[in-house]
Formats: sequence, structure tokens, C-alpha cells
Amino acid sequence: MSEHLDFSLSLHRQLAPSPDEQFCWSPYSVSSALGLAASATGGRTRNELVTALRSEPTALLDVLGGAAELAQGGAAEPPVLAVANTLWAHEDLHIEESYLRALKDWPGSEVRNAPFRTDPEKSRQLINTDVAETTRDLIPELLPAGSVRTDTVAALVNALYLKVSWREAFDEKATTARTFHAPAGSREVPTMHVTRRFGYAAADGWQVVSLPAAGGVEAVVLLPDDGLEQAEPGLDAARLSRLLGAVKQERVELLLPKFDVTGDAELTAPLGALGVHDLFTPAADFSPLTDRSLRVSAVLHQSVLEVDEKGLEGAAATAVMMRLTAIVREPDPIRVEVDRPFLFLVRHQTTGALYFLARITDPS
Repeated sequence: MSEHLDFSLSLHRQLAPSPDEQFCWSPYSVSSALGLAASATGGRTRNELVTALRSEPTALLDVLGGAAELAQGGAAEPPVLAVANTLWAHEDLHIEESYLRALKDWPGSEVRNAPFRTDPEKSRQLINTDVAETTRDLIPELLPAGSVRTDTVAALVNALYLKVSWREAFDEKATTARTFHAPAGSREVPTMHVTRRFGYAAADGWQVVSLPAAGGVEAVVLLPDDGLEQAEPGLDAARLSRLLGAVKQERVELLLPKFDVTGDAELTAPLGALGVHDLFTPAADFSPLTDRSLRVSAVLHQSVLEVDEKGLEGAAATAVMMRLTAIVREPDPIRVEVDRPFLFLVRHQTTGALYFLARITDPS
């Protein structure tokens, strides 16, 4: 888990916009797409990806695969999780049998053809339609116009959809407008309010509240004592692991804004900052995938996350585009009023895989 946290926070620092802006992305989706790419590469290209991911594909698959199935029961509505890992290839592109066998180990894996070289626009629409179907139309257009060209021959695409209810819903009647101190100025936002037992910790300049959801999923609110702009850069994997490990059941009065947040990014430069270079050059080694010389032209990512009284719903997609080259007297509750910018994680409790990592600066 520590390796996955390290990768997630390291890429988050490169990927997220300026500290006063909201942003959301899916470490799960990006890790899946890059893990598929690492399995498809060799030599220095593969080493750079493994170094950036902090994991070999097999170790990464243990985390991601374990988080690809949710436990049933324990909630009013059954949890929904859909994961698709698809290799799209032009029909005349030779794919090595060894890669096809490796691909089968990944959750929701499939190989599909698209007429990249003869009809790039149709190929783009095929991939976007497939992603939209997996993500329940939350991501209708992962690939923008012009992202598929006549020299595009393959794409590795991960799509993720997650919808889970809280183990115990918030009372909608208790939601009221409360002041949230956003970077651009204080304003009134719809804020949920409940007092019950949650996982809680206060350490290292942060308050942590863990909200259990269906299927073995939990959401984690990370509220800094001081400004998020100052606290976020110092949140590394070791500190986050300590915070998550320090959580204990306490009676908490929680005031949490409802929010929805999105993210859209091209990952070439952020991955470059983590040492991934060869992948995007003619020197890229895709020999475990095919005998043709390929390079990655773009790594595209979109993410959507919505949180309300019932639970959370999120979707994400990542495409690696390849071209030729809880009757006892209770103590007073700990009050946690989330009235300023905070971080929000959605994770699989058993494996620690991060489905979503969001910075909330101006909830709506």
C-alpha cells in the first residue's frame, strides 16, 4: 500500500493545478493504465514506468485487482463497481501472445479492434462510447477531437465507475447552508451534519475522519489545522500512512459540505517529472506488445466525483495513446467542521487502493 500511496501523492503534486483550485483524479485508473503499459514495454522504457509507479506490474495488480471487487451486504443499496481495461488495436497490428496472456490477469480486460489508420474519427467514437458505457455516461468524451490520427495504431484504456452508499446515510433534513471559507472568499454552501461514531485521528497538523461506505469502501476527509495551501505539499506517503493508521473510533460531530468535483489532464509532463521519458520518444521499447516500433503520443485522464447525503458516485478514465514510433453514556463528540479547503480520499479498505483523490476548495 505504501508504494501506491507514494505514487499517488507524487503524481498528485505534479498533476494538480494551483493550490486554490479544485481538482480530482483517480490514482486507481491512472495506475491501471500505466501498469498495462509497463507490462507492454521492455528495457529502459519499462524501468522508468516501474520506478514512477513504485511497483512492478504484478505487485500493482495485487492491489488493483483486490480493489476491483466489492463486498456485498451492509448497505441499503448494493455497491456498484465497474472496471474495464481494454487494449484497442488496429486489426493488422501484430500483438504478442505473451502480452495477451498477461492482459487476462487484469480486471475487466478485453482486446478490441478499431480502424485507427483508416478511420481515426470512428475509432475515437468507438473508444469514447465504450468509456461512456462503463462510466454510466459520467465521462462521455475521454478522447477529444484530433486525439486519434492516421498514425495511431493502439490505445490502452482504463475506465472506472464506483457508486456506493454510506453505511448509514446522512439525514437530508439536517443539511443546511453554512459558511465555507474558500480561497476566493467565504460563502454559504449546503453542509451535511451528523453526530455518530466515525474513525478519527488528529496528528501531524491534520484531522482525519473516516466515513464507512458499502462494499468495503471508505471515504477519508483530511482537514488541515492550517491552510491547505501550506499543509498539502508536506503530505507524503509516510505521513499519510501514519494518519490513516492512527484512526480510532470516536464520537464525532461532523459538518461536511456536499460537493461535486471534476478533473481533466494530459499526463505527459507530470509523468516526465517522475522520470518517465522514453515512453514518449522513438526510443520506446514496446517489444513485449508488438514487433512494430511504437511510442506514446498522449496519456489522457478524466475524473468525476459527487458526494451527498446518500453516498458517493465517481467515474474516471485514462487512455494511453500509441502511435507508430456505530445504551452507554457517550462522551461529548469531537466536532469537525469542514469549513475550509480539504482533501478527500476514496479508498478500498483492505488493499488501500485509492479510487479517487480530490482537493476541495470551493464545494458547490
